[in-house]
Amino acid sequence: MTTYAIRRVLQTVPILFIISVLLFIMVRSAPGGPLTAARRNPNISKEQIEAIEEKLGLNDPLPVQYGRWLGDMFKGDMGESIKFRRPVSEMINERIPNTLLLVGVSFLVTLLIAIPIGIWSARKPYSPFDYIVTTVTFIGQSIPVYWLGLGLIVIFYVTLKNPISGEPFFPVGGMNTRGKEGELLDTLWHLALPVTALSMGWVAWYSRFLRSSMLDVLHEDYIRTARAKGMKEQMVHYKHALQNAILPLVTLVALDLPSLFAGALFVETIFSWPGMGRLFWDAAKGRDYPVLLGVVMITATLIIVCNILADLAYGWLDPRVKYE
Repeated sequence: MTTYAIRRVLQTVPILFIISVLLFIMVRSAPGGPLTAARRNPNISKEQIEAIEEKLGLNDPLPVQYGRWLGDMFKGDMGESIKFRRPVSEMINERIPNTLLLVGVSFLVTLLIAIPIGIWSARKPYSPFDYIVTTVTFIGQSIPVYWLGLGLIVIFYVTLKNPISGEPFFPVGGMNTRGKEGELLDTLWHLALPVTALSMGWVAWYSRFLRSSMLDVLHEDYIRTARAKGMKEQMVHYKHALQNAILPLVTLVALDLPSLFAGALFVETIFSWPGMGRLFWDAAKGRDYPVLLGVVMITATLIIVCNILADLAYGWLDPRVKYE
């Protein structure tokens, strides 16, 4: 497995190179430009704009600009934000932990809820519980994450209030209350609504998928053999059926990671969560190309790493999978 892991890591190099070329061309070829707002400002002269373009190297041919950017990337320099005049790497380093916290907690909550629901629905198919879960999951899969986020704000921040203090039940801005920075309980309180909005659809999707996978496995011959040997039903479900039924879910989760990060963009924007998604949105509005390129490249790298870890986890869960 070590050889396979090294080979997969080496395979990411050409993939990231192709991604970087395509992203650079698309971002730099987009209508307008990073100095659009400056050109519309009557207080900035044409000579000043030309000086800025010369300083940023925007007059050079596109291949030259890409080569300079790629060389700086290898040195750990992602450039300087045109809007904020700060190093892009410094801005991203401030935001990555916040996005990983949001996505990680949402992912953990999704699995902790979806796996037990999927198992129980498979154990009691077509029961009242199964019908209720089916109805709720269909509704959950049908609601867009941005609509759900806005709905949660309307319900738990605007409409419902704490009858004692008169304050909203949940905060909807930032990740900490002023004066309580770094406090775990306060951070979890701010995470409540964003995590609910981001994970609800995935809970619905994964629970239904695991239910179907479990039902298929429970009709296999080795399950009937285990029951014929007198093995307890709980052991049959959790040791034999679940271990094989959860393997396709591992692959599905790895393929869905890009969508999870994309959903974080909407959630971070709606709830003013200071993460990579919010930084990307602000950079896109201001045509801050260095920030856009830095955020997308880091996000692509995280997704590729997560896919590699998912492949390794698949081999760990299923001893039949060989990587030689």
